[in-house]
Amino acid sequence: MASSFPSPDSWTSLARSPGVALVGLGGAGSEAAQDLVGLGIPGVRTLAVNTDARHLTQTGVEEKILLGQRELRGRGSGGDRATVLRAAEEGKEEMLHRLAPFEIVFLLAGIGGGTGSALLPFLSRELRATHALPIPVVFLPFQVELETNPTRRENVEATLEELEEMDGLLLALANEKLRRFERLPIHRVFSVRNAYLHSLVTSLVDMVENPSQLNVDLASLKNHLAASGLSTLLVSECHISEPDRLVPQALSDSLLDFHLAERASALVHLDGGLNLTLRTLDRVVRAMREALGDPERLVFGTRVRPEPREVVHLTAVVGGLKPRAVHDAVGSPRSAGGPLVVR
Repeated sequence: MASSFPSPDSWTSLARSPGVALVGLGGAGSEAAQDLVGLGIPGVRTLAVNTDARHLTQTGVEEKILLGQRELRGRGSGGDRATVLRAAEEGKEEMLHRLAPFEIVFLLAGIGGGTGSALLPFLSRELRATHALPIPVVFLPFQVELETNPTRRENVEATLEELEEMDGLLLALANEKLRRFERLPIHRVFSVRNAYLHSLVTSLVDMVENPSQLNVDLASLKNHLAASGLSTLLVSECHISEPDRLVPQALSDSLLDFHLAERASALVHLDGGLNLTLRTLDRVVRAMREALGDPERLVFGTRVRPEPREVVHLTAVVGGLKPRAVHDAVGSPRSAGGPLVVR
């Protein structure tokens, strides 16, 4: 008599890692996506979407979509969000078809111009209606851009308000914080930012793709985000002998811009070798609790690699953030060395 229970062959396909896509929107987003591809993200598919045909042609990513061919004729949006939204509606079916296989979609865009500013909230909303987890990655303009260009300021305000209303995971990298590297050539400064973004992306992908002793999978991440409101992602790494540095380093060395609520929440994942101890995990979790002001929710996981390691890596999804008031995100710049966490 044949067994009615499913065989391993019937569910092996379900054990595959969740598909991950990296989508560059507009000029700045596409260039950042190209940099991340150069740094290497195994198994992640890359797509560029733009209204500027010349820029898109020169973008070195796997797949490309040109929006607004009839109205914009491949010449870009000129900072007009409304025009881009019409083009996005026309191209929605193609974009969603290309992204249908993926469960995690990073959406990269500089905001202030028209293309990235319009597409970032548009695609975030559309993907939320599917099974995918969209992760908007925002490049906030330099302060001088906002002080001298009212249109860019309006686009930034509109985009931030739409994204923050959606809650979920939002990574907002502030170009103004790159001033700490102002003596470097400009191309190297943006390489520093994109290398930091690469560490965020690879850390999150590694956390949910690879099983752990105390596991944090995609379902765990989605559940945490659903209960935590507006969230961001922090990473840090230090020597195994100095675990107390992990949390302060993650909070202070970040290029991200965010405000914590009085009581935030966190999903914490620690990655180390055979020499990773329970005492180290306890010290890191306690440090995170103290930094977040006794969080309402704290979930943690660990992965122990099969060999001793000299470093331990922290990935933390911190939720319960305050939506940045618009005047705060685009107002007077903070000092380059000032704290990122404001209570």
